[in-house]
Amino acid sequence: MSKKKLSIAVVGAGMGGLAVAATLRQVGVEVNVYEQAEQFLRVGAGIQMLPNSSRVLRGIGVEERLRKVSFEPYSHLNRVWDTGEIKRELPMPESLYGAPFLCTHRADLHEALYSVLPPEMVHLGKKLVGLDPVGDGVELGFADGTKVRADAVIGADGVHSLVRDIIVGPDAPLHKGRIAYRAVLEASLMDGEIAPSRTKWWGPDRHIVIYYTTPNRSHLYFVTSVPEDAKWMTKESWSAKGDVEELRAAYAGFHPEVQMVLNACSDCHKWAILEREPLPHWSDGRVVLLGDACHPMTPYMAQGAATSIEDAAILARCISAVEGDDIERAFRNYEANRKPRTSRIQAISSANTWMSGGNDDPTWLYGYDAWNVPLVDASEATMADVASV
Repeated sequence: MSKKKLSIAVVGAGMGGLAVAATLRQVGVEVNVYEQAEQFLRVGAGIQMLPNSSRVLRGIGVEERLRKVSFEPYSHLNRVWDTGEIKRELPMPESLYGAPFLCTHRADLHEALYSVLPPEMVHLGKKLVGLDPVGDGVELGFADGTKVRADAVIGADGVHSLVRDIIVGPDAPLHKGRIAYRAVLEASLMDGEIAPSRTKWWGPDRHIVIYYTTPNRSHLYFVTSVPEDAKWMTKESWSAKGDVEELRAAYAGFHPEVQMVLNACSDCHKWAILEREPLPHWSDGRVVLLGDACHPMTPYMAQGAATSIEDAAILARCISAVEGDDIERAFRNYEANRKPRTSRIQAISSANTWMSGGNDDPTWLYGYDAWNVPLVDASEATMADVASV
């Protein structure tokens, strides 16, 4: 008698949710993705896929599609806010870590991940309202009154994760008094060109990151971090509008290249940069968290979506290793292999010190290979075992 195929419900169709659906399909799992949005919108934002995440995208089968719509920066460049002096530059040829550094539009990455999944696998308009253990599985209830059952559930539903609230309890975001402005704009609106690198301009108490998002350099993106009165910090939205004049005033005195970009910008968004403490555990029985739902982080290392995509590869490997016979053990192993790394990245990103100077070796971050890094067993793991992940 053939063994029943393992069925997993993924809550959330963001980068992590689609990535884990793709990696689980590769190991023979029956997957369905449930997304509360009625449709996918092309939200205006850029995203960086450094080698540690683009290597996973290669294994998923979307690398070549993404290359066609992405800009490949010459380097990871860090400059002083006013003089333009180089603090540190890391050239990023593909040969350095065996995978490309891609800067693209978030929607293009999302579309690439969605393209490898059968359309009937992704269910829109499904807002989760509850989870209940039922026999050897989990029942999911949705706001439209429908219910579905799966052998296990992955909560990839972002920083406002209901799945996290159910299995860990509600947690309040940390308000550290910083906000971000962001915008995608046409390069033709500028008087000149920006550097062919992903450039971070470091000011005394603020920064701005700028890079092209298309291979022909027709569009570029910037994102900032600026101190702001805590009274505004109740907002955690990617869609709130920002004031361009306030943005320009916040970067008065910055290098002419920064001024050129901001002067070409006519519209921007603004959101609060809120943080959360690392969770005590990522799973409860047959329910597990992934990506921002379990390790949300500041955008200062460009590792939010990247670590979600890494999660997808490791989780699929852990499930494959137990062949579906002990899903709870697979979830524990996944956390044991991922939590030390993501906690380390969270801490460094929160401090906003990454690549600001010095000569520390970034290979531990960019050279990480989620497809092939040795896995440890949670029952036998020690901090020494996972220190290198």
